[in-house]
Amino acid sequence: MHKLRLMPLAPNYPVMLRTTDGVRLDGAHTPAGPGGSDVGIVLAHGFTGSWRCADTRRITHVLSRYGGVVAFDFRGHGRSGGRTTVGDLEVHDVAAAVRHARSIGYEKVAVVGFSMGAAVAIRYAALHRGADAVVAVSGPARWYYRDTPPMRRVHWAIERPLGRIAARIARRTRISSGRWDPAPMPPHEAAALVAPVPLLVVHGDADTFFPVEHAHQIFAGAKEPKELWIEPGYGHAESAARPGMIVRIGAWIEANLS
Repeated sequence: MHKLRLMPLAPNYPVMLRTTDGVRLDGAHTPAGPGGSDVGIVLAHGFTGSWRCADTRRITHVLSRYGGVVAFDFRGHGRSGGRTTVGDLEVHDVAAAVRHARSIGYEKVAVVGFSMGAAVAIRYAALHRGADAVVAVSGPARWYYRDTPPMRRVHWAIERPLGRIAARIARRTRISSGRWDPAPMPPHEAAALVAPVPLLVVHGDADTFFPVEHAHQIFAGAKEPKELWIEPGYGHAESAARPGMIVRIGAWIEANLS
């Protein structure tokens, strides 16, 4: 097992990505640790997140022991342009990050997504066929879910003008006011199209946003090769992720792409 250095964080270098639909994305490249690697890892954050957040930076640091990491802000988030569509057009953002990873020499690319980023990672792998491995952490299986208090707050931010203003001011997240037309393929259906690329589904049994039934639905929809981890005591997405779990995710990527 790789030894884990908690401090200082691995260095990163700024990158500017451009999507095929013309959106500029703010991002960073953290090279692979000692010895280098031909594996690139694209890190896709959750709704209202950023590659600059401390939680995401720590995850990037751990994953850089297993490959070079390209992290970025989704459209409408942080310093990226455009407005977020909360899981639809964001597949173009992941595609831009994967293209960049390959352009700087990574021969194999894994996409690791958290929450909204998990849904986008699955949809990207299914529809664009550009990933060599996919890890979906704390992801929803279906759209419009609002059966938990945190998800009702998320829908308020997305659907109400006052909520969108609050998200822009408090979280630097600019949300599109348009509705999906048509609604994108839900993650549990897209999961069936990921194979033969290996898929790892990770979910916490203490997730307050999406109960574990979402992970089971994604896993049931997927075809082999696939793996499901239900993590005891793990909450939701980046903020609850502990280094030990990220180490195991890195080792899974390494084992599947070595």
